[in-house]
Amino acid sequence: MKILIQNGRVIDPASGLDHIADVAIAAGHIVAIGQAPQDFEPNKVMDAQGCIVAPGLVDLAARLREPGQEHEGMLASELAAAVAGGVTWLVCSPDTDPVLDEPGLVERLRYRAEKLHQSRVLPLGALTVGLKGEVLTEMGQLTAAGCVGFSQAEVALPNTQVVQRALQYASSFGYTVWLRPQDFYLGQGVAASGPLATRMGLSSVPVAAETIALHTIFELVRSTRARVHLCRISSAAGVALVRQAKVEGLPVTADVSINSLHLTDADMGYFDSRARLTPVLRQQQDRDALRAGLADGTLDALVSDHTPVDADAKALPFAEAEPGATGLELLWSLALKWGQAEGLDVSAVLSRITSQPARVLGASLRDLQSSVGQLRVGGVADVCVLSTEGHWPVSPSALRSQGKSTPFSGYELPGRVLATVVAGHVAFEA
Repeated sequence: MKILIQNGRVIDPASGLDHIADVAIAAGHIVAIGQAPQDFEPNKVMDAQGCIVAPGLVDLAARLREPGQEHEGMLASELAAAVAGGVTWLVCSPDTDPVLDEPGLVERLRYRAEKLHQSRVLPLGALTVGLKGEVLTEMGQLTAAGCVGFSQAEVALPNTQVVQRALQYASSFGYTVWLRPQDFYLGQGVAASGPLATRMGLSSVPVAAETIALHTIFELVRSTRARVHLCRISSAAGVALVRQAKVEGLPVTADVSINSLHLTDADMGYFDSRARLTPVLRQQQDRDALRAGLADGTLDALVSDHTPVDADAKALPFAEAEPGATGLELLWSLALKWGQAEGLDVSAVLSRITSQPARVLGASLRDLQSSVGQLRVGGVADVCVLSTEGHWPVSPSALRSQGKSTPFSGYELPGRVLATVVAGHVAFEA
C-alpha cells in the first residue's frame, strides 16, 4: 500500500529533523520525507496539517498476559491498545505462564504477534529457569529465538552469586540484563514507607529496598562490565545513584514509569486499589526527582508499565489487590503532560519514547537498529500522527485494553494519537 501523509510537522528526535513536510510510504518503507517522487501515486492520503508526524513510539515495559493469563489480557486486545497509543514496538516481560525460558515459547509468542499485523513485540527472556533464581537459562538459544535481553520481571533475586554469574555470562556475549532494583527481603510491602502507609496500616517498602539493590548491581557491573538496564526507578535516592553511575561511566541505562512520573502515595486515597502498583508510589520529592532525572537524561526512557488487571483482582482490599494498571494508550498524553510542565519542546518529549528507548535496545534490534524509533528514507515505515491540542477525558470503558484499571481514570489529558502506521500498514485511525 502506498500512503502519503501530507502537511504535517515531521519531527525525528534521532536526526534532529523538525519541519513541515510530506512523508511518502511504499512497500512498508519510507520512500521520501519532503517532496514525494513524481511517479508516486498513493492509495491513501492522510492530511496531518496542524499535527505532528513522528516515529512510532517504543515502549520498554508492557505485559501482554498471553500465554497463561488470557482472562486479564489477550494479544489481540493489548496490541490493539498499543497501536491506539501510537506504540509500534514494545518490550514484553517474561513472566507469562509458562515463563519465557525456552526458545519454542518465545518463537510461538512472536509468531502469534506477527500474525496480528499490529504493534511488534520484542520479548525479554527469563534470566533464570522458571524465574526461580537458581539456574540460568540458555541465553544464546533465547537470543536466537528473538529475545532482546534477559529479565527476572518482578521476581527479585536473593542470591547475589546467581546475579554475578548471569552478568558474567551476559558480558561475555554482549547481552543486556534488565533488572528492577528491589531488595528481595525489603521489597515485600504494598506501599511506600512514610507517614501515609503508617496511618493506613499498610506494609511498606523503604527507599533502601531500591538503593541497596542498586549498590549491589553497580558493584557487579564494575567487576563484570555487563550492560544492565534498570527498570522503573522509583525514588530520588535511586535517581542520584544512577546519575553517579553514569558519571563513572558504567554501562547502565534506566527508565521510569508513567505512574511514578505523575503520581504520589497520596493518590492511594482511601485505599484506592487502582493505585496499587509496582513499584509503589512514593512521596512528592521522589516524583519531582524522577521528573527532573528524565528531563536531564539521567533516566533514558519513559515507559507505560502496562499491566492489564482483571476487575475482580482489583475489587479486593488494597493489600490483597493485584498490582498493575493499563497504560499503553496513555503513554503519549502523559509524556506530553510531563513535557509541558517541565517546559520542554515536543522533540525532547518524543525522544524519551522513541529514539532513546531504541538506543537502550541497541544492537539487540539487529538489522532493524537503523529503523526503530526514527524516521529515515529507506527505513521501516513505523509512523504515528499525533495532536498536541485539546484535552480528552480518560474513560476506562473507552480503552481498547482488556484491563480497564488505571489511576488516571477521570483525568483530562493533553494530546491524542490520531493514526498509527506499522510497517506501511495503517493499524489505527482515530
